Amino acid sequence: MVNPVNGSTTGTTGTTSTSKATDAMTAQSANFDTFLRMLTTQLQNQDPLNPMEGSDFAVQLATFSGVEQQAQTNKLLEQMLTQSGGSLGQLAEWIGKEVRTTEPVWFGDKPLTLDVNPDSRADSVTLVTLNESGKEVLREEIGPGEGQIDWLGRDEYGEKLADGRYSFVIESNRAGEVISEDPVGAYVRVAEAEVGSRGVELIFEGGGSALASQIEALRQAN
Repeated sequence: MVNPVNGSTTGTTGTTSTSKATDAMTAQSANFDTFLRMLTTQLQNQDPLNPMEGSDFAVQLATFSGVEQQAQTNKLLEQMLTQSGGSLGQLAEWIGKEVRTTEPVWFGDKPLTLDVNPDSRADSVTLVTLNESGKEVLREEIGPGEGQIDWLGRDEYGEKLADGRYSFVIESNRAGEVISEDPVGAYVRVAEAEVGSRGVELIFEGGGSALASQIEALRQAN
């Protein structure tokens, strides 16, 4: 069972500047290179008759290790900033908001908002509900036309479907034949944002996730 949604609002994310972070990392890298040159020059020019004390040399090596570790940390941070679209701080802005995704999303006590966009040639439209394993669990006839609808998760007997993660496909029909099948975007709240090897990954409430690059819309949670 579905209900239309009026006055819906969607938006897209932007990016923020990383010039300050990049400048700081460049300065740290320059300091690291300067330290290496100073240490090398000191070793090359020390008096053979009065070499550097072992304890002093150990201290300088320990300092070298610390500077090297900091440089590596800054390099990793720079990579994370790049992968996150410009600012780690921006990731915090995703938390608590709702994004539109075609990945399976959690359905519990509240209706889901779906964005349907059937083929304009269709004379009838069917919304197909799939469980997390991709198995069809429900088919509903909805009217032609595009827009947002509230999916209530009720079967043909009016009984609520079990809590779980679901995804959706819309079948556009004309003269009794299916002319197109398209995934349907559903809105889900973001619980976490992580930076991994594949980029920024958004973790959804109730489980499931999607890459930020796959998200098409962002809005304030209802």
